[in-house]
Amino acid sequence: MRLRPVLLVLLGASALACASAPRAASREESLRVVTYNIRHGCGMDDSVDLARTAGVLRALRPDIVALQEVDRRVRRSGAVDQAATLGGALAMEHAFGAFMPYQGGEYGLAILSRFPIVRATPLRLPDGNEPRVALFAELRLPRGDTLVAVSVHFDWVEDDRFRLAQATALAAALDTLRHPYVLLGDFNDAPGSRTLALFRGRALQVAKPADDRFTFSSTAPEKEIDFVFVAPTAAWGTNGARPVTERTASDHRPVLALVTLRR
Repeated sequence: MRLRPVLLVLLGASALACASAPRAASREESLRVVTYNIRHGCGMDDSVDLARTAGVLRALRPDIVALQEVDRRVRRSGAVDQAATLGGALAMEHAFGAFMPYQGGEYGLAILSRFPIVRATPLRLPDGNEPRVALFAELRLPRGDTLVAVSVHFDWVEDDRFRLAQATALAAALDTLRHPYVLLGDFNDAPGSRTLALFRGRALQVAKPADDRFTFSSTAPEKEIDFVFVAPTAAWGTNGARPVTERTASDHRPVLALVTLRR
């Protein structure tokens, strides 16, 4: 039986649609993201060992890492650029945001990325017990999409007024973003706090196991203060987060989150 030309065209279009379906599904980007307060590479043995820190991160095979308590050319940590050193050790790009001058260098936070960092911008936050910034890094994903990674480290004092002011300023900046973002860091506050409530109203928190959610301290975990958020919620899928058992390299446990960005 002969097929009419129009029917042949329709069948051809259908075949092309079926062939393209797996390609469309592959536009989802699965990401391994990590937040880690590295205590300037100073472990619980009081030894500064950045190679040890790099080893902890390498084992997690991250795509994006947010680091807190990072030194750049500070005497106490050997006057090295810690973000650049870790980036080189892990074959990742790096960006640094300075809180303040310290011991001949700068103290702050950083982002490492397997993807190109197109632009990195520190956002000055209201001062607390120490100056603070949040670091924004625009990342170029393999298909050309832009993802914004944000590393944060809020004030640590018990009174939450400093943290809340810093979180409010950061939330306002996040509301202006035109691209999906992942927010990672040491929030220095508990899940039920006013600080965390600000972000739960804007983003999806990547949940940890209920029986293994504490991130501080590394030797006797009793507080959950390190978190991962993604937004907008409709753009993301998550496979959860987990603190990683590591008792020596820092006083915090690193947190690994598995997330998927839907385009």
